[in-house]
Amino acid sequence: MTTPIRLLCVCTGNICRSPTAEGVLRHLAQQRGWTWVTVDSAGTHDYHVGEPPDPRTLRAARARGYDLSTLRARQICRDDFRRFDWILAMDRGHLALLERMRPLEAHAQLALFMAQSRAFPNYEVPDPYYGGREGFEQVLDLIEDGAMAWLDWLEETNRATQSG
Repeated sequence: MTTPIRLLCVCTGNICRSPTAEGVLRHLAQQRGWTWVTVDSAGTHDYHVGEPPDPRTLRAARARGYDLSTLRARQICRDDFRRFDWILAMDRGHLALLERMRPLEAHAQLALFMAQSRAFPNYEVPDPYYGGREGFEQVLDLIEDGAMAWLDWLEETNRATQSG
């Protein structure tokens, strides 16, 4: 029996990095036929609540077969620290902010989104707005690597739990 896992991806406004991570993780988990992985995203700030992802984010994702069009920005809330098993921060600044926000009774584990990556271990996913025209593509490259690494790690962890 596979234990359900709930992942929450977090960046600042929830319109570029974290919704991309949500969409990629969800897509790749569905490709594997996994119904036991739930993915969501949120922002630490309320700048864009209710808005869709940035058009450049949508365009980059769509070009690689990821549909983010139904996603809408939301702000992380106290309950998220209880509802999710893992909260994945896009960079160290957000990781530190999440550590300060985390209620004492919360069970969610906090980590960098790239923590499981073999190619870019503990690398930060940069804000694509500073990367010029290619910034959104470069962020998507990192997110694809990080998402695949998390899913591989979850598979290994689940296999070890079931056999042990």
